Amino acid sequence: MGTKQASKSPASTESSDFSKLLQQYGCGPVQFTGTDVALYERHLLFDNVIGNDAATPRSQFEAFARSVRDILSQRWVLTEKTTERQNPKRLYYLSMEFLIGRSLANNVTNLLLDHAANDAVRHKQLNWIDLVEQEPDAALGNGGLGRLAACFMESAATMQLPAMGYGLRYEYGLFKQGIQDGWQVEQPDNWLRTQDPWEVARPDEKVEIRLNCSFEVCGGSLRAVPGRSSSLIGVPFDRPVVGYGGKTINTLRLWSARAPDDFDFQEFSGGDFVGALAQTLSAESLTRVLYPDDTTSMGQGLRFVQEYFLVACSLADLVRRFRRGNTEWSAFPAKTAIQLNDTHPSMAVPELMRILLDEAHLGWDEAWDITKATLAYTNHTLLPEALEKWPLAWFKIALPRQLEIVLEINRRLVDEARSRFPGEEGRIQSVSLVEDGTQPKIRMANLAIVGSHSTNGVAAIHSGLLRTTTVKDLAELFPERFNNKTNGVTPRRWLLLANPALSRAITGVIGDKWITDLSQLSGLKPFAADRSFRNTFLQVKREAKSQFADWLKRSSGLTVNPDTIFDCHIKRIHEYKRQMLMALRIVVLYNRLRANPDLEMAPRTFFFGGKAAPAYHLAKLMIKFINNLAGTIDGDPVVRGRLKVVFLPEYCVSLAERLIPASDVSNQISTAGYEASGTSNMKLMMNGALTVGTRDGATIEMAEEAGEENFFLFGLTAEQVAASRSWYNPEWHYENEPETRAALDLIFSDHFSRNEPGVFAPLRDMLLTNGDFYMHLADLTSYVHAHEQLAALYADENAWAQKAILNIASSGKFSSDRTISEYAAGIWGVQPCSVP
Repeated sequence: MGTKQASKSPASTESSDFSKLLQQYGCGPVQFTGTDVALYERHLLFDNVIGNDAATPRSQFEAFARSVRDILSQRWVLTEKTTERQNPKRLYYLSMEFLIGRSLANNVTNLLLDHAANDAVRHKQLNWIDLVEQEPDAALGNGGLGRLAACFMESAATMQLPAMGYGLRYEYGLFKQGIQDGWQVEQPDNWLRTQDPWEVARPDEKVEIRLNCSFEVCGGSLRAVPGRSSSLIGVPFDRPVVGYGGKTINTLRLWSARAPDDFDFQEFSGGDFVGALAQTLSAESLTRVLYPDDTTSMGQGLRFVQEYFLVACSLADLVRRFRRGNTEWSAFPAKTAIQLNDTHPSMAVPELMRILLDEAHLGWDEAWDITKATLAYTNHTLLPEALEKWPLAWFKIALPRQLEIVLEINRRLVDEARSRFPGEEGRIQSVSLVEDGTQPKIRMANLAIVGSHSTNGVAAIHSGLLRTTTVKDLAELFPERFNNKTNGVTPRRWLLLANPALSRAITGVIGDKWITDLSQLSGLKPFAADRSFRNTFLQVKREAKSQFADWLKRSSGLTVNPDTIFDCHIKRIHEYKRQMLMALRIVVLYNRLRANPDLEMAPRTFFFGGKAAPAYHLAKLMIKFINNLAGTIDGDPVVRGRLKVVFLPEYCVSLAERLIPASDVSNQISTAGYEASGTSNMKLMMNGALTVGTRDGATIEMAEEAGEENFFLFGLTAEQVAASRSWYNPEWHYENEPETRAALDLIFSDHFSRNEPGVFAPLRDMLLTNGDFYMHLADLTSYVHAHEQLAALYADENAWAQKAILNIASSGKFSSDRTISEYAAGIWGVQPCSVP
């Protein structure tokens, strides 16, 4: 039930379809609402002790959500029982992020409860949109990594794969983004301030994690005390992952850190309250926030322990599950597939080895074979700074046994590398797990590659660059381990739920099988030439833009014109994602209109959305520039109404669900060779936006599917970026490209910062003085030209609609169902486990 479907004619809850669903879910003859003993009414009364006439929007949401959970609960239990009984090979997906967004509308949709929910909304005179808005986005991730993990879990459940996700239950998430005087300000995102109706605490399944250090309060800060061991308690909280059709309901298990139940009572009663509770403070801080500030050693140390906590809790739990139905450790890889989502869970390698060596008492060779056969690793980045490295000294203080295992793995690895690359010490050093220096470090990406049987990239170009550039020597040492699995997104959330009007239009001409087989969208291709369907598409897009404009006005007071081109760049803020390139293009257009107010130009509204890491000062300055640019344009009567810039604070899943269906243009403009894949590009394509992009990430494959004639590709290729690195000089573009020079001169003349002269000087350093590492100026002219071609197409609405429909029809490959089927067949060896 999407946020825009409240007006859809509902069917009665007494209908035979609803009765069949209740039978499937094992609920018996119950009603959702309408009587004193119906689910909604009982939860409102017995959970909140409130009558319907006094119910608040929040209590209505909680009662509604718990009623939905009641319907799925027996199926959820049956899924787990079926998996235990049949004992198939099971997938465990370890990720530091699961950006799941809101759950109510998604669960209603996947359970096929739209009619029942609509009937309840009508009967109780509820406002569906207000109800949905009561649920905060679950602050369990930041960007594409976490959103991908959420899509993967939903696809695995839809495909009836026995799968379980493991993550951390962050109390505050990353941060809630605000804008003050154009600057990003970070505020706590306390998404759990009210009880979450979906999660189920499982304290009886807690696990104890041992560290070789403890913590004490010193000068108001917590510091590690080496040699004094301590414990952390991991308490699991389970959330349902509902597959489409409600046949399989898997589990996302999130770990919350607690201290052991005891504390130093004598110290406490003697008055040192903080000292007595130091262990409690340190333990409960562990899962307080996502990505603690890594500019300090304390923040880095917290992150280090977070990663081990996730790994240790999850392995202890899945080993416990394995042992319930299996006695032979040799069967472990045949029953268990563990996927490491990026380098964060790489400590699974030494931790699984520790379990097999010290608890199962296996020999090294057998333990190593089991570990490699069980673990698989997904790499998500080519940026060297994002390939984690942890100080060896931290392992020595907190995890000495795991360090012994890592060093033994490395000794054997180096011996093997020397036999393969005799006399090539540089290559030996590059594959080593230990980076030498004044502070030796453990290379977590190398550890994940060496300790697993599969390493995959997430787009064809990314996987190729990973093998030939980033970890070239490891790829030559273990070529059989490297493969590609191009990312995908779930069409249930990103098309069916987010864009119900377009979904109905698609279903009206090709049927509804596309919902679980997105390749069926290819059946739309003939309709790209159908005038009636083109008109339908244009009407759907215009309505989505109007709805977004109305929501934006209500929620923020901002006014945008839905008859302008909605031109979007929605990604976390980073130099390589090049928000500044789009900002420079806007300045070029601004200069053109200032020079010639009569210039014919289609009106545009530019949307930016994304967060900058709190310590990433240059990224935060880019946000400041975008907001100053917006203010200057709004205040200039020459361009007002023709150009508008909007920075959308607190970009999240729920905002994306509103903006993506309304978007006309998708900017995928990373420096070629730096974006691993991207997933917003797929969501936008699926919803009928046209792409202006570089040949990078999955955009290359998207253009191959749709045909480059239906894309607007520009700029240097990854090969050209690499080849020009040694001689590239941004000053050449400044001196030889008049519009580039004019745009930069306007920025650095303080035209956009009249009250803050010099504030954007670091942008000059980035773009000119320091060499423009991400080659904004090299691509600017080509980028502007690509948008000129796009604007010419936009003037012909039939030609525009035709290309947009062809893009939708060509997006079938980019379903996470396809990706998961490739993982299941090519890496995990996991088969569907049907729940009766």
